[in-house]
Parts: sequence; C-alpha cells; structure tokens
Amino acid sequence: MSSITLRAEPGAAVPPEMAARLVEQTSANQPLAPGRMVGEVILDVQNISLSFGGVKALADISFNVKEHEIRAIIGPNGAGKSSLLNCINGVYQPQQGSISFRGKTFKHMNSHQVAVMGVARTFQSLALFKGMSVLDNIMTGRNLRIKSNLFLQALRIGPAEKEEMRHREFVEHIIDFLEIQAHRKTPVGQLPYGLQKRVDLGRALAMEPQVLLLDEPMAGMNVEEKQDMCRFVLDVNDEFGTTVVLIEHDMGVVMDISDRVVVLDYGKKIGDGTPGEVRNNPDVIKAYLGTSS
Repeated sequence: MSSITLRAEPGAAVPPEMAARLVEQTSANQPLAPGRMVGEVILDVQNISLSFGGVKALADISFNVKEHEIRAIIGPNGAGKSSLLNCINGVYQPQQGSISFRGKTFKHMNSHQVAVMGVARTFQSLALFKGMSVLDNIMTGRNLRIKSNLFLQALRIGPAEKEEMRHREFVEHIIDFLEIQAHRKTPVGQLPYGLQKRVDLGRALAMEPQVLLLDEPMAGMNVEEKQDMCRFVLDVNDEFGTTVVLIEHDMGVVMDISDRVVVLDYGKKIGDGTPGEVRNNPDVIKAYLGTSS
C-alpha cells in the first residue's frame, strides 16, 4: 500500500492523530450508529460568502440543519468552520447569501437578536467569569429570560425575588444534569479544564436554545473527558430535543454521534452527507490526508 503524507500548507496542518483516525475509520468501513428521529429543516444556510479584505474565508457555502439532529462541521485548520458559526449567530455579517431560521430569512442580525430567536453558542476559548461560582456563571445564561427591571433585580424585592428563585431552580437542574453538583459554589477559575467546559455548556443550555452551536467542545480534553462530553451532547439532543451543530476535530467523535456531516476546506464545501458518505468521499480524504506518494 502506498504511503500517505499529510498536507503541509501553512495554516491548514492536520493533527497526526486526526489523520490516523480518519484512515482507521475509512479502512474499517464501520457501520453507522443508529440515526435519531429528525424533523423538518430548522436552519438553512444559502450561498454564504465572507471576506476579510482580500482574504476569502467562505465561498458560496450552502447546507441545512434539520430539527433534532446532530450536524457536524469538519475540516482542516483554517477551513472556515468557526467563521461559518460566527455568521450563523450574528458575530460576522456575510457579504453574500442568507440564513433562514424556521423559515424566516435574515441577512443582518446581531448576536443578541439571534440569541432571542433561540440559538445559543459556545466558543473555542472559554470566556467564563473565573472569579464567580459555577452557579453564578450558569445564571448569566438566564439573562434573556429575566423580565424584571434592573432596579427590582438589584433590590431583590417582590416579583424580582420570586423570578430569581425560579431561574436559580432551573440552573440547579442544569448543574445536576451536568453532574457538577459538588462544584456549584466553587469559583470557576479553580476548576480543571474539562469541568470548565461543562460550565460553558451549562451556560448555553441555560438559554433554553432550540439550536445549540458548539465550537470544538472537546478540544484539549483527555479521553475520559471526551467520553463524558459526548454523553452530555447526546443527552441534550435526546432528552431536551435540542438541535446541535458542532465543530469537532476528533473523527471518532464525529463519526459516532453525528447524523450528517458537512466538510469545509479553504472556505469551500467539499462534502456533505451521512458519516458513511463523508468517510468514503475522495475529496474529503484528500483534504485531510493529502495524496498518495
């Protein structure tokens, strides 16, 4: 069998462990995990293009996400995956194309408006309040649900106090779900990285999203932490009915938990389909592994 060399273009290096995993998955041709019941299209991205000066981050990207599915976005480093999520949740405004959420098309939405519509997001880099407790960090995800005015919230009197109690009760359920009860009053900065990732997920869940965007939720984790996070993502999808869109570099995770996968390379879509279809797509294999030498 001819040897395979990794592509070495600047900004697009593929971690060796990822390449090895893709080779293993491709050669083994493992059967797909049973798919979950999915519904109609909830999120539709059509012909999105995004440029920064002369640099084209995304070029004519189209794909959709069905309700209650787990939709993965994969690709080598610098492929445009995070830029695509940033377009969906209003961080970036694409120069071309449109995004529809439950049939409503929008071209210029900011992050707050997208969050109000029911889309929550986690980021690659943790942006938690390190000096605040786990409980208080997750409580910040309830801000969109708070109806009392700021004055009543500060005094914690009347309806504001009762409302806060209801929100805290909701957050306590999330803490139980994520199995971090023992750390609920611990400052987040004192927690291990894997637990901080759970808190970040909990804050997004506190928004009660219809669509949850996860940007590399398992980056930097060991095997045990990845297994736990996979379980939580599947439970969020199964028990809460939340639609999940995730960026992930671990091919084992992607192939195991995803219903469909879209593949980007240098800002272009090169593959879209079930894990089995993507796994055997020659363009995808070439993008990750280069060509045979």
